[in-house]
Order: sequence, then C-alpha cells, then structure tokens
Amino acid sequence: MAKIRQLSKHITNMIAAGEVVERPMGIVKECVENSIDAHATHIEVHILDGGLSKITIIDDGDGMDREDAAMAFERHATSKIKEESDLWNIHSLGFRGEAIPSIASVSEVTMKTNNGSESTMIQVFYGERVAYQKYATPKGTQIDIENLFAKTPARYKHLKTTQYEFSLISDVIQKFALGYPNISFLLTHNHIETFKTGGKGNLQEVIFQIFGREAAKGAIPLYGKDDDYTIEGYAIQPNINRATKYYMYVYINQRMVRHPRIYKAIQDAYHAYMPQDRYPIVVLNVTMDAQLLDVNVHPSKWEVRLSKEKQLENLVYTTIQNALKNKLQIPEMQPVREKIKVEMPTFDIYPNETKLHQEVHESFTEYRKTEEDTLKDEKNIDDPKTDVMEEIPEPQKEEKNMDFTEEVKPAVNPSFPILSVIGQFHGNYILAQGDKGLYIIDQHAAQEKYHYEVLRNNIFKPCDMQTLLIPEIIKVSPAILVQLEDINKMLAHMQLKCECFGEDAVILREVPIWLKDTDITKFMLDIFDYYQKNQQIQAESLRKAALASLACHSSIRFNRKLNMDEMKQVVEDLRKCEQPFTCPHGRPTLICITDEQLIKEFSR
Repeated sequence: MAKIRQLSKHITNMIAAGEVVERPMGIVKECVENSIDAHATHIEVHILDGGLSKITIIDDGDGMDREDAAMAFERHATSKIKEESDLWNIHSLGFRGEAIPSIASVSEVTMKTNNGSESTMIQVFYGERVAYQKYATPKGTQIDIENLFAKTPARYKHLKTTQYEFSLISDVIQKFALGYPNISFLLTHNHIETFKTGGKGNLQEVIFQIFGREAAKGAIPLYGKDDDYTIEGYAIQPNINRATKYYMYVYINQRMVRHPRIYKAIQDAYHAYMPQDRYPIVVLNVTMDAQLLDVNVHPSKWEVRLSKEKQLENLVYTTIQNALKNKLQIPEMQPVREKIKVEMPTFDIYPNETKLHQEVHESFTEYRKTEEDTLKDEKNIDDPKTDVMEEIPEPQKEEKNMDFTEEVKPAVNPSFPILSVIGQFHGNYILAQGDKGLYIIDQHAAQEKYHYEVLRNNIFKPCDMQTLLIPEIIKVSPAILVQLEDINKMLAHMQLKCECFGEDAVILREVPIWLKDTDITKFMLDIFDYYQKNQQIQAESLRKAALASLACHSSIRFNRKLNMDEMKQVVEDLRKCEQPFTCPHGRPTLICITDEQLIKEFSR
C-alpha cells in the first residue's frame, strides 16, 4: 500500500497559512499590499479585539469582476506575474498568489468588490465557499476576516494580548504610511480612530504625525544617487533617538523590508553623533532596477536579496553622513515641570524693620565671606599677599572681553552659531549667549571633539617617526598575539606596528610624532580591547575608537575652573571642527535653551 499521498487543497492552504499568516498583523500587511497594488488612494483598516474577532480592510482601488473575485481564493492565482521571467522583474508588492487562500483557510472571509462595471460578494469560511453572488458595493474592495484561528487552537494560543496584537498592526500601518505618503490611511481599534493620514504626498507631514513636531521640524532630507541606486527620504536629528533599531524604516522600490546590512550602514553613519546603545530614526526608500532585486526569498516578503549590495551600503552610508554633517542642529533643552501657583505671604515688617535689615546684611556678609574664602583657596596659596578681589576684572575690561563676536572667524560648519562667552557653571560647563538663546557647552566633550578631529586629520598625513629610547613592551592576551598580523594591517594607516615579544607581550619600537606625549601602553591596550570586543571590525572603526580614546584622555576634565581666555579658546576650538555638535562617543557638546523657552518658563 502506498504511503505517499497528495495532500488536499485545504491542507496545503493551511500549511501555507503557517508561513504567510502568523498573526493578525500579517493578514493586515498582505491585504493592504493588495490594496496598494490595486492603485488605492484611500485605505481603511478597522480592527476588533486586536484582530482576533474581526479585521476589515476597505479600499477605493480598481476592484475585481465576478470571475477574478472567485479566482482570488485559488492558491497561486495572481494577476502580478505570468511567466518565469516575471519573477526577476517584479514591480508589485504581491505576486505569490498565496495570501487570500491562506487567510480563508483559517478564518471566515467575506469579500465585496466592484470594478466599476459589476460588483460581487463572495464568502469562504475555513476553506469552504459558502456564498457567491452579485452584491451592491462602492467601487473598490472590502474584505472582512472574522474568527481568526478559531479552528486551529494551537495557533490561537500562540497569540498574545489584544493590545499587543493591535500594536503590531498599528506599527505596520505606520510603516505603510511612511512608505506611501500619497495614500490616505485610516486605522481604528474597537471603533476608536487611532491613526489617520491625509495622503497629500508630504512625507514630513507623516513623520510629524508619528514622531511629533520636533522630529519633523529638524528632519534632514536625504538624496543620493549612483549608476544603480537612488536614495530618498529623511534622517531625524540624532538627539531624537530610540532604544531599539526598529525605527530605521527601509523600503526598496517602496516595498518595506528588513535588511540588517543597510541598518548597519545607517548606524555607522550616525555613530559619531549618538550615544552607544541608542538608534536613529530614518525613513529611507531605495529605487533600483527590479531585475537587481530578488523578493522571492520568504512568503512573508520581509526579506530580499540584492545585487551589488556593498555598493548600496556605501551609498547609504555616505548619503546619510554628508546630510548629517551639513544639517546637524544643536539640541534644544526641553524643560518639563509642573506649573505651581505660589501665593506670597504678607508680613507686618514695620515693627521689626531694623531687625530685618540687620538680618539681611548679616546674611549677605556671611555669603561674601564664604565666597572670598573659596576664591582664596583656589588662588595661588604660595602668595599670601594676593588680594582675592583682583581676580574680578573691572567692568569696562570685562565688557570688552565678553565681546567675543568681534574676533570670530566664520565657523567651519555653517550651522555653528556665533557665541559670546558669559562664564562657567560648576567648573563643568561654559555658558554663552547667541542669537537663539543661552548655550551650555560641555567643556570636556567640546575639547574631546576638537582633539579628535586634529588627531584624525594628522593620522592620514605622512609624519616623522620617533624611535623610542626604551621600546614599549605591552603585555597582551594570547588571542591578541594570534591576531597580531590582522591588527597590524589595521594600524598601518596610523603608522603603528607591533612585534611579538615572548609568549605574552608585544613590543613597539617607534611611534608617529603626534603620539610622542601619549601614554603609549594605555593607548595600545585600548586598541586591543576594542578589537577583541568587535571581531568583525573594519580598520576605519578601529582608528575612530583609538582616536576617541586618545582625545578623551587629553581633554579638559570636569570640575576644572577656567578663566575667560580659556573658555573662549574652548569655544573657538569647537568652532574649527567639521562636526562640532557631538563628541566622538556621540554625546552632545552643546545644547541651547531658546529665548522662547525662557520666556515661557518665567511666564513673561
């Protein structure tokens, strides 16, 4: 007796449903893609109980005639491709012909459709057709999916809460809205509207609706092009970031995809502007010849394969990096505090007026005494004759000193503001005023960025080498010795070369002149540590990490008081940087409290 038999049509559809229809979000994605392929300009998605009770998708697209409506429920029936060669030239979102029959095998589906000349209603419950008739309905298509997975309890138990399932649906609809700003989307949950776009074709408007005013206002337009690829979209300012990578929206020929290597290129472009473990918000659409794209990788169609993948990664990286370099903004303070109404008490001061004046005078005297003691401690203690008050400049001299703008040369980065130094706060921050408001500069981060760029510019210039009088012997792990040849290749651009020295050390005999005053051992150990943590590291990333470490160790530390000339020099050095707004580790070098914010906070 034969053991191998052909499965029934219904079972094969249910197997396909396991790949295409994992949860309600997958159903919504497949149906909305069909609506987009049908040239819809308005798409409504109505959800009940996270999609477990009912999903309704309504569009104003082309619709179908009676014959096509019935054929849509047949497996591998599609209008998108006709022959084998079409698989390598796909311009539609759907093409496999599996979604509708797969959905109908695990739910109750009702489709109403009108192509402008005839309208049809067809019902298929768990793979069985139960109705097929003429039915009056507006032009376009409406599909209702009810009682999902009611007959497949194992799949039903796999689902999470209704709130979680709806959050996935909401996320995918927002992805569609970002990819298709020319289509109007409406999403409701349990009859409550949760998301709506106007479909005016303005991507920045959609960004505003999803991420808010600040993200949209500072969004940087992206455009890059080479022989094979064109990139368009928006990069959000680095100070507005997220804790996960799921806010990098990548579309290829307007198809939403997940592509780890493109994500990595985006992250690398943002690396210098963002703290570790934070991720950017980017909307990126790549246009390319469909014949260079393989979308037939998985039934869910999230994954694709590309020809000339490395070329695209480089284009993404350089496009975003150049956009950030030219359009980066200084982050503004966003004070959040509860408004408190203060009722002022009344005092009968006249009987005790003399006593009150005396208390005020004593309080001020005590404060002045404390301040003078502090200044004496900070002044040269070897000079007992030094008068503390000499530290305070004369008013006219101070006023002239503060007129910083008279000496200012144009900044290297045109976005850098013209600043006038005011003073220092807690020995950590430099305060300055500009046209936009009050600027607070992190003195360590600012110096770190300046030193980093100086080092970076020197590293690629041929320079004299200094032979070490006593060669530097550095103890390292066996893993470093095994990989020393690869490490030396990466260090070659920095004119550094280590040799094995015994079984547990390397030796450095000479260094470039710009490293002569550095703690060589500490510097090299930082490089080795970084290499071990990032085994797949590229030479450029290793150099960046090494220079960032070196710049950090050579910069002004926190809790160091600076005089006016030193503060001005810090600001002037920062002005010379190509990218002055973040330190090499991605932290901001300066922030701004705008005049408008101050006026609002003081209720002027």
